[in-house]
Amino acid sequence: MFKYVKRLQYPINIKKKDLRMAKYLVTQYGGSNGELGAALRYLNQRLTMPDNKGKALLNDIGTEELGHVEMLETMIYQLMKDATLEEIKEAGLDTHYAEHAKALFPTDANGVPFTTTYFATTGDPLADISEDMAAEQKARAVYENLIDLTDDPDVIGPLLWLRQREIVHYARFKELFEHYEKKLQNGNNEIVNTKYIPNNDYFITNLNNYNNYM
Repeated sequence: MFKYVKRLQYPINIKKKDLRMAKYLVTQYGGSNGELGAALRYLNQRLTMPDNKGKALLNDIGTEELGHVEMLETMIYQLMKDATLEEIKEAGLDTHYAEHAKALFPTDANGVPFTTTYFATTGDPLADISEDMAAEQKARAVYENLIDLTDDPDVIGPLLWLRQREIVHYARFKELFEHYEKKLQNGNNEIVNTKYIPNNDYFITNLNNYNNYM
């Protein structure tokens, strides 16, 4: 069960139109290292984490990534707002306009549509968390590249905040990886085999435990 708060995680108020930056920024919406892929990856992987610690962390970070998707959608929309058709053509967004007009659509910066091949789930917690750590580092690098492409403080501010969250998420995943790796090194063939039943009774019973991991 999700509770939606009707405000962005970081305030966005872009006053200057910049279609080229919108074209670049879309890669963190629907590209291979983007937030949509991260959100779906973590929310899928959470179910096969072997204990409540892993389930809680993947659920929390996956949910936050949905908030990052919302931030990027808002930034792209504001950067393109009130653009003329000539400006759209000049920015190389005419192919996007042909199919979507000014509507949002998840692609990378080259216009390649989002695909589920961007995220991997193996059912092995160490393999999946390794994938997640790499994903956070790649997303951090892309945010740094995007920051290099603009001098607008209204764009740089949210990008810096998003970059910092990638660093925090990497650290949390690293802690979880080391937690599981240590248990395996101690001779456990299985880390833990707890059942995860996503219903209200489960979350009420485990609420205190659940909230301790972020």
